[in-house]
Amino acid sequence: MADAEQHLETALAEGVHHIGFKDVGLPLNHLKKLNHSIKTGGATSYLEVVSLDRDSEIRSAKAAIEIGVDILMGGTHVEAVLPLLEGTGIRYYPFPGKVAGHPSVLEGSTEEIVASARQLASHEGVHGLDLLAYRSSGDIEALMSAVCQAIDKPVIMAGSICDKNRIATVRTAGAAGFTIGTAALDGAYPETETDLRSQLRAIMRDLAEVNNHVSDVPAKNLVASFAKFEETWSPRIAGRINDMLLKLVKLKGEFVWHYHTVEDELFFVHRGKMLMKFRDRDEVVNEGEFIIVPHGVEHCPVALSDICEVMLLEPGTTLNTGNATDERTVNELVQI
Repeated sequence: MADAEQHLETALAEGVHHIGFKDVGLPLNHLKKLNHSIKTGGATSYLEVVSLDRDSEIRSAKAAIEIGVDILMGGTHVEAVLPLLEGTGIRYYPFPGKVAGHPSVLEGSTEEIVASARQLASHEGVHGLDLLAYRSSGDIEALMSAVCQAIDKPVIMAGSICDKNRIATVRTAGAAGFTIGTAALDGAYPETETDLRSQLRAIMRDLAEVNNHVSDVPAKNLVASFAKFEETWSPRIAGRINDMLLKLVKLKGEFVWHYHTVEDELFFVHRGKMLMKFRDRDEVVNEGEFIIVPHGVEHCPVALSDICEVMLLEPGTTLNTGNATDERTVNELVQI
């Protein structure tokens, strides 16, 4: 139990949001505590069926109910398990195809496994499938793609996912996810360090890269960014946030009265002091303060210091002079 709790703590600390265990090796009351810790940590809990005989699967299903897991994975005796899970809220992902032996091996042709997948997925109480693709002796990539295309429920790939190439193959096939355990726990995932934390970090990194969920945007320094240009009233693009642009502009003197028909603007004073003139009042905006100008509101920014450095956040369609035309109108913005 101590190892399980330590492993769980490591996984949660690394941001793993889907964590499972088997119903062997620990007493049921310990598994309940483990499941509670998983859910308290904000993760989804899974119980994996180990045995493939009918009686053992029934015991596993009953254990899953008593433990209170979110998802029951594996097993082949669907007709015996489904009545037990009815009304429990537990999602069920059985194995398609003929599974035999320990460790489990997936037998049969792609056509036979696909037919099994369709039959299983037709049950209302089956929420997805647990496919032992890499435990098959056939064309594994073709098998994964065929099963994913054959049903409209999620397919999880289980067994022998042990490197980035296989993760990428699983994604290309259209799987909803994959299980990985032995590779990480044994320190066998390709990574210099073999401790579990390093292994999980490597897996999560590779998964992010495969899903194109990595960022190449570095941190930027405002002082250095403002130092890249001298022109006043000529905004520079410093970043993009969805359809919004983050712009830097240096103000000197008074600008032109104008408004923006549909765009709101945020002015943040980085250095100096700015006066924002409105038709009904004037607002002084000091260094470290910001002001929002709603669309349709006529305004006129004025630098109260010699040079006032301002960061703007506004839609990409925003023209600096809005409805007005001025020699300081900038139609094409420079990126810095």
